Amino acid sequence: MRIFVAALLVIFGIALIIAAFVVPPMGLIDPTVLTAYGETLTFAGALFGIDSHYRNRNK
Repeated sequence: MRIFVAALLVIFGIALIIAAFVVPPMGLIDPTVLTAYGETLTFAGALFGIDSHYRNRNK
Protein backbone atom coordinates (compact mmCIF):
# COMPACT_ATOMS: atom_id res chain seq x y z
CA MET A 1 0.00 0.00 0.00
CA ARG A 2 2.85 2.39 0.79
CA ILE A 3 4.39 1.84 -2.63
CA PHE A 4 1.05 2.61 -4.27
CA VAL A 5 0.67 5.84 -2.27
CA ALA A 6 4.29 6.81 -3.00
CA ALA A 7 3.85 6.18 -6.72
CA LEU A 8 0.56 8.08 -6.74
CA LEU A 9 2.15 11.08 -5.01
CA VAL A 10 5.07 11.12 -7.41
CA ILE A 11 2.86 10.83 -10.49
CA PHE A 12 0.43 13.49 -9.28
CA GLY A 13 3.29 15.79 -8.29
CA ILE A 14 4.95 15.44 -11.68
CA ALA A 15 1.61 16.06 -13.40
CA LEU A 16 1.17 19.29 -11.45
CA ILE A 17 4.69 20.42 -12.30
CA ILE A 18 3.99 19.82 -16.00
CA ALA A 19 0.61 21.55 -15.71
CA ALA A 20 2.30 24.61 -14.21
CA PHE A 21 4.27 25.05 -17.42
CA VAL A 22 1.57 24.04 -19.92
CA VAL A 23 -1.72 25.47 -18.63
CA PRO A 24 -2.20 29.23 -18.79
CA PRO A 25 -3.45 30.76 -15.54
CA MET A 26 -7.21 30.56 -15.95
CA GLY A 27 -8.11 31.42 -12.38
CA LEU A 28 -6.48 32.78 -9.28
CA ILE A 29 -4.02 29.91 -8.92
CA ASP A 30 -0.58 31.07 -10.00
CA PRO A 31 1.72 28.60 -11.77
CA THR A 32 4.29 29.04 -9.02
CA VAL A 33 1.75 27.68 -6.52
CA LEU A 34 1.16 24.63 -8.70
CA THR A 35 4.90 24.15 -9.09
CA ALA A 36 5.54 24.38 -5.35
CA TYR A 37 2.70 21.96 -4.59
CA GLY A 38 3.92 19.56 -7.25
CA GLU A 39 7.44 19.64 -5.84
CA THR A 40 6.07 19.01 -2.35
CA LEU A 41 4.08 15.98 -3.49
CA THR A 42 7.04 14.63 -5.45
CA PHE A 43 9.28 14.99 -2.41
CA ALA A 44 6.72 13.31 -0.16
CA GLY A 45 6.38 10.43 -2.61
CA ALA A 46 10.14 10.05 -2.78
CA LEU A 47 10.37 9.91 1.01
CA PHE A 48 7.64 7.27 1.16
CA GLY A 49 9.44 5.24 -1.48
CA ILE A 50 12.84 5.48 0.22
CA ASP A 51 11.32 4.58 3.60
CA SER A 52 9.51 1.60 2.14
CA HIS A 53 12.62 0.43 0.32
CA TYR A 54 14.74 0.35 3.44
CA ARG A 55 12.01 -1.21 5.59
CA ASN A 56 11.62 -4.08 3.13
CA ARG A 57 15.36 -4.44 2.61
CA ASN A 58 16.02 -5.71 6.14
CA LYS A 59 13.31 -8.40 6.00
